Amino acid sequence: MSKTTSKTIAILAPGAMGSAVARRLGEHGAQVLTSLKGRSEATRKRAADAGMIGAEDDAIADADIILSIVPPGEAVALAERLAGLIVRREKKPVVVDCNAVNVDTVMRIEEIIGSAQAPFVDAGIIGFPPQPGGKSPAFYMSGEHAGEVAVLKDFGLDVRIVEGPVGAASALKMSYAGIVKGLAGIGSAMVVAATKAGAADALRDELALSQPAILARLEVALPDMIPKAYRWVAEMREISGFLGPDHPASQIYEGFARWFEHLAEDAKGEGAETDLMKAFAARVAQKKA
Repeated sequence: MSKTTSKTIAILAPGAMGSAVARRLGEHGAQVLTSLKGRSEATRKRAADAGMIGAEDDAIADADIILSIVPPGEAVALAERLAGLIVRREKKPVVVDCNAVNVDTVMRIEEIIGSAQAPFVDAGIIGFPPQPGGKSPAFYMSGEHAGEVAVLKDFGLDVRIVEGPVGAASALKMSYAGIVKGLAGIGSAMVVAATKAGAADALRDELALSQPAILARLEVALPDMIPKAYRWVAEMREISGFLGPDHPASQIYEGFARWFEHLAEDAKGEGAETDLMKAFAARVAQKKA
């Protein structure tokens, strides 16, 4: 399919990632719809700034492709809503679940969308929301219908097909996030503990000598994770579920979920521990200057 072929793409919902993806698609000629029912004024403005068009359910059901980009805890409910919208449609959109959910969850979502006789694609997003002029995050896609949405490459997205069934892309996302965000969880917990015990400078100096790559990562990751911690709670629980209840490491990710939940609450309150993380990162930057 050529780049000049018109495409209507619905993105639910217009959060930070969804709106940035919408802007990228619009820059490459796609019409991007979203639902603004019950959304805040800030969300409406974000959607408008990204060029998204607020649409009724009927118009969303008529889209060529629907991208589900929501917090993982909302993915199943959105799939149920979408199935209700498209079940009676003769022309079915391709529904792509782009959420950080485990394999069991995405297979449940596939069943829900399949009950409406719509084609389904499993996707995992790795990377940051696309910025104007910047690169797209990677959209890893799997399942028998993955090739049907490869056209999104023509609209500015970095689409990478994972050979395998529904669940393969989500397994990749879970594994990658488990490593990257797990390291952020370990690093932040140990930085806070070391600082409280008066060992922050010694820890920072030792990391600079023996683990400079880890220290450089913490300098960026610690302040970056604070506003995102609330979003990572459900994702850590999905990773725990991905490992399975009998896996010895599953409780590690349940622990990370509780830690990120704590940090999110701390950031909304006095910020005692999040301030320690920021101070550690700032000190790393000062030592480099």
